[in-house]
Amino acid sequence: MLDVLLWAVPIVMTATALWRLPSLWNGDALQRALWMCCAGFAAALWCRVPPVKFALDHSPVTDLSALLKYLMSLAAILAGLKYIIGVYEGPSGRGASPRHVTVSIWVSRIAHGFAFAWLAILIVLFFTAVDRSEPSTDFAADHAGQWGAELFLTIAYVYLGAAAGVACFQWARASRRAEYRSLRIGLALMSAAMMIYTVYPALRIITVWAPTRANAVTMRAIADSVTLTVALLWAVGAAIPSTIVFAERWTAWRTYQKLYPLWSELILQYPHLAFQPAGSRLSETFCVWAPLDIRLDRRTQEIADAVEQLRHHATPRLLPCAQYLAEIHEDPEPAAEAYWIRAALESAKAGRRASSPVRALPNKPLTNSRAEAYWLALVVDVYVRVAPEVVDTLHERAGQPGLAQKNLDSRSAPVQATAT
Repeated sequence: MLDVLLWAVPIVMTATALWRLPSLWNGDALQRALWMCCAGFAAALWCRVPPVKFALDHSPVTDLSALLKYLMSLAAILAGLKYIIGVYEGPSGRGASPRHVTVSIWVSRIAHGFAFAWLAILIVLFFTAVDRSEPSTDFAADHAGQWGAELFLTIAYVYLGAAAGVACFQWARASRRAEYRSLRIGLALMSAAMMIYTVYPALRIITVWAPTRANAVTMRAIADSVTLTVALLWAVGAAIPSTIVFAERWTAWRTYQKLYPLWSELILQYPHLAFQPAGSRLSETFCVWAPLDIRLDRRTQEIADAVEQLRHHATPRLLPCAQYLAEIHEDPEPAAEAYWIRAALESAKAGRRASSPVRALPNKPLTNSRAEAYWLALVVDVYVRVAPEVVDTLHERAGQPGLAQKNLDSRSAPVQATAT
């Protein structure tokens, strides 16, 4: 099982780094730091894969896998620490930071300030003070009792443990205050991974200065197991919030597409309200002129502006009639709004205009533009299925002549809101 994980986990981490690669040129400093963290961990994990380790250790630089493993781990932790502090420090100018954030920033500044010095010391010690006459099975176990290797490992593990401790502390606090359960679980898993990376270096330092009776093969199996466990916890924990974001983006994209029928008809009637002319559904799908959130907000706002214009083409009785016909629906409120919009829009197309604008549609307890978009999606579900006969019925009952060619007054059967 361990042999399988030694291949599977680096592949997963590499895939994660490749997935986040566009953030190098499209993202901000925090997103780039997160990518560097993923890439650093992936590189460190590849140094543990047996064929890769063998090739590096038997290269002209003996035990090169150990040097690269520690350097990549330190670089990954440094990038992760920058990301964590950037997230929890927040924008400047908002007063004093909480004590836990201040302490974390202090630790981060020390780590970043001495990063190059520590890395330089590690490299110098590796090439001058470490006995590398033979490739090692487990670097720490095979070099136990050698002061150069002990100092090299102590510097590496102190740096690694301190940075991981800050990450563990911040993620643990954030997990207790997370709004969503899935986010709390993700942060808790990431915190657990960093807790292991905080405790393990301390134990490793002890075994370096006070060697145990375990052989190198056993110690390597323990080290690989700990590293893979940390990587899995971190990857799963980071994937859970990312899954939430992906699900939200998928929902937003579906909502954006669902609003097209209503938006296109309204913009054709009021083209001056549109940021750009309405195209076909296919062209609108592949025309990415702005990020999805901006496009969805813009479409929602343009629908709201057009609906406001429809107040000039409706009678005061239109809304009560729409509410009466919508009672047959399980969710009558968006259905009533759909009926009102459809009838008012047909009046606008026919050139009918009220003497004065009617009252606006009832206010809804919507907290943001995304909630308004989801509400409009419910409206569109009914809007696209409103039959022309229903529109004529609304006009008749609201005091306007019907738009259909038939004379609906001659019908003796009761009127119902049917859909096509």
